[in-house]
Amino acid sequence: MNPFADRLRAIQAARNSLLCVGLDTDVKKLPASVRDAADPVHEFNRRIVEATADVVAAYKINLAFYEAMGDRGWPALRRTIALVPEGILVIGDAKRGDIGNTAEMYAASLRDDLKFGASTVNPYMGSDAVEPFLRDPSHGVFLLALTSNPGARDFQYLASKGVPLYEQVVRKAKRWNTRGNVGLVVGATRPAQLKRIRSIAPHLPILIPGVGAQGGDLRAAVRYGCTAQGDLALINASRAVLYASGGADFAEAAHAAARTLRDDINSFRRRAG
Repeated sequence: MNPFADRLRAIQAARNSLLCVGLDTDVKKLPASVRDAADPVHEFNRRIVEATADVVAAYKINLAFYEAMGDRGWPALRRTIALVPEGILVIGDAKRGDIGNTAEMYAASLRDDLKFGASTVNPYMGSDAVEPFLRDPSHGVFLLALTSNPGARDFQYLASKGVPLYEQVVRKAKRWNTRGNVGLVVGATRPAQLKRIRSIAPHLPILIPGVGAQGGDLRAAVRYGCTAQGDLALINASRAVLYASGGADFAEAAHAAARTLRDDINSFRRRAG
């Protein structure tokens, strides 16, 4: 069974893309043209996936947007996962992290039941909260290292043994990467720190949210996030693609936005290499 990092590298090469689109569908933002559908969220997601699948390497699904739908949410989540064509990575963005027996259940849900190709995991409860996710080497585990939100400074920058806490997370992640399936989450709003993290972990996949609506620098995200081979960075955009238009042309606008992002990423990627 191929380790996750090798599988991701193969996906990115085959699709010539580092773009990840977040399917973080907010029912309050659905265009009027789909609101009368039998299942508006599914119809919106179906058209987004069909419009963008040719330019992405991955989709990231934030479970909060589906959990907030109550009884309708879990079926909508499963149907959304099923929309993604084979050969594209699907990431379950749940940021799980709890004591060992609870982590076992979270891992079973995301990896074994929902069959996500990768999950986001909060490492701050330590190795026993992470280990259940790591057992299948083909399943990617993106550990929160340095997030894109303003509140990241509350804890993630605190000094720990002479370096910021996020650096300790990165160093632990490298030690836990015995099966080749550990990655990191690093916000695009932290370009200097992203450069530092890539220097510490030159071979780990990095999921990079925060471009687009959050204002992260795309060029810096690619230049500092890629490996020396120009891969293993996943540049995530959600709102900038999903809501590129609020009209009936939302799918066409999403495709145009995603294609532009993919092309811009590849142009910066070549220079980064």
